[in-house]
Amino acid sequence: MPDTSKIRTEQDGPVRIVTIDRPEKKNAFTSTMYSALTDALTSAQTDASVRVVLLRGTDGAFTAGNDLRDFLASPPSGADSPVVRFLYALTEMQKPLIAAVEGPAIGIGTTLLLHCDLVYASRSAVFALPFVALGLCPEAASSLLLPRLVGLQRATELLLLGEVFDAEHAHAIGIVNEVLEPDALYGRALDRAQRLAALPPAALRASRALLRDGLREEVTERLETELEIFATRLVSPEAREALSAFVEKRPPDFTKFD
Repeated sequence: MPDTSKIRTEQDGPVRIVTIDRPEKKNAFTSTMYSALTDALTSAQTDASVRVVLLRGTDGAFTAGNDLRDFLASPPSGADSPVVRFLYALTEMQKPLIAAVEGPAIGIGTTLLLHCDLVYASRSAVFALPFVALGLCPEAASSLLLPRLVGLQRATELLLLGEVFDAEHAHAIGIVNEVLEPDALYGRALDRAQRLAALPPAALRASRALLRDGLREEVTERLETELEIFATRLVSPEAREALSAFVEKRPPDFTKFD
């Protein structure tokens, strides 16, 4: 069983609240946390008392993305690896998923938002998709979903340059529904979750399916393609240089690569 101490779940009526709780590392994900997140999502999916899931972080952070030391020690190794299982759990969710984003939402911290139905962000939120800079490639079907959401030119800028952008920009391009003051964020997200949960459940699920199911097959295919390329990139010399430089806190040197 995965260690669930860094992923907490609680119930507020029909709303299942899933909290990422590793503040000492800005809620960066480890393999055990991915397993616990997958269990939290699948449990919510099968529990009839749950109508909406609300995902949030603690201590002023959503998630800094992958814990790179843990990621390098336990890289994705197939369909049963914790991060891959989590990505499939995201794509297979049939109940509304809401995110409350505060502070950093880096890498998968941003791409997972593309699978959420509603996203609320604090003015402190910052986003980045630094995959290429790390010698990797997009994941979580973001190479499909992000251009559909924000347009090809903006998606290219975000995914290739990987520069940090703020909550106002995320709102302007459609990743975020609303930007709020930090002390109003959780209350707003919970209110929206409770409003969804009060709606007729079958009508809610059917309407959500109509909005999303047309893309489901494409999302699954793109997720699989990305994972294949990601696995190849992860063992590439470029990625080894980029990730080593990050861990060693030095600038990477890509001049020797074609």
